[in-house]
Amino acid sequence: MEESWAKAFQSEQMIQAELAREVLDQNGIAAVIVNKKDSSYPVFGVCEVHVPLSDLAQAQTILADAEAFRQS
Repeated sequence: MEESWAKAFQSEQMIQAELAREVLDQNGIAAVIVNKKDSSYPVFGVCEVHVPLSDLAQAQTILADAEAFRQS
């Protein structure tokens, strides 16, 4: 049976998505980056971090608590 995935984080900057994926990985949550940036015009679009649906609530809590993702 296939596992469903859900978006836990998104950013216009790939580095922020990479950091989010790394934080989740360090906390034992599988995560993948879905790059939805336009290849011709990279100013358009976002990078999304997806996690298994069963880990979504925990992933959102981890990312909300991570200092790197707090907006000033």
